[in-house]
Amino acid sequence: MSVARHEEVVRSLQWRYATKGFDPIKKISESDWAALEQSLVLAPSSFGLQPWKFVVVQDLALRKEIRAAAWDQSQVEDASHLVVLCAKEQVVRADVEAFIARTAAVRGVTPESLLGYRDMILGFIASPPPGFELSQWAVRQVYIALGFFLSTAAYLGLDACPMEGFSPQRVTEILGLEKEGFQAVVMAAAGYRSSEDAYATAAKVRFSCEQVMVVR
Repeated sequence: MSVARHEEVVRSLQWRYATKGFDPIKKISESDWAALEQSLVLAPSSFGLQPWKFVVVQDLALRKEIRAAAWDQSQVEDASHLVVLCAKEQVVRADVEAFIARTAAVRGVTPESLLGYRDMILGFIASPPPGFELSQWAVRQVYIALGFFLSTAAYLGLDACPMEGFSPQRVTEILGLEKEGFQAVVMAAAGYRSSEDAYATAAKVRFSCEQVMVVR
């Protein structure tokens, strides 16, 4: 990768911030949103199991309900797009079997050739390491996808805001996720910053590399 590409990536990350005020008039194009969707779909997960679902909330009435469950944060309604990132409440054998079937289909191999891999995953979910909670493991996978989403948005010149300031239980209820075996974990609003958002011009505050990077 050239120096120019390196600088472009860093500039994009320097430019992004957790946008507090969105312009409700400006909308993300279909092609840009398709790229953001792919950033979620292509995010890595442990075993490749993808214990998640991404709910894009377009219905304005639902957005209003979610805003009420999110401390009245305006991003929920004003952003072009709102996506709720959800984790599976329970990872079970059927999830592993579905993943193995999908892997076999995509790679053009037989499911039988993947039995060793399937059995390893099944062993993990049947008897996880001591103190290891599968539900929390699934939640952590969702945050990997969130990172991909935010980074892709920055590279495309789109504003985004990760949001944990809401009632996961209430949002889960609003979207009917419990019936599908999922729970709301975190949200991301995306669109274009408002010219009135004071945070847009605030200096980014980060500790230096020397303070946070350690080489052993």
